[in-house]
Amino acid sequence: MGAFHAYTATITWTGAGETGTSSYTAYSRDHVVAVEGKPDILASSDPAFRGDSARHNPEELFVASLSECHMLWFLHVAAQSDVIVTAYTDSPVGTMRVEAAGAGQFTEIELHEKAHAHCFISRSVNFPVHVRPVVHAAG
Repeated sequence: MGAFHAYTATITWTGAGETGTSSYTAYSRDHVVAVEGKPDILASSDPAFRGDSARHNPEELFVASLSECHMLWFLHVAAQSDVIVTAYTDSPVGTMRVEAAGAGQFTEIELHEKAHAHCFISRSVNFPVHVRPVVHAAG
């Protein structure tokens, strides 16, 4: 059996205002994501769900974390395969479906194949992660 790793964060809601959750429209979705020893992330919900567009939202951070994990495994695989990578940019696209009752889930995210097979986060999701790489060779 492999090693276990624990990851912690503190999420603090900062949007109670004067009346808290007295109604759906009465409170702000603003919150802070804190990880000890690192800068705080100012977050909110997506603007479609009454959030602040100037702050990160959980859906963006989810797509970003999957992309970051994938990138790190891609670079690992490249190094082990004697492939020299000198630049890397990813613009992941996550598609989320919201149902009539308000619940929802991601339906897909696009990434690379071999790195996807090892990425801890992509191995933990229950939807397809598509791989559509674009390679630019150094000239």
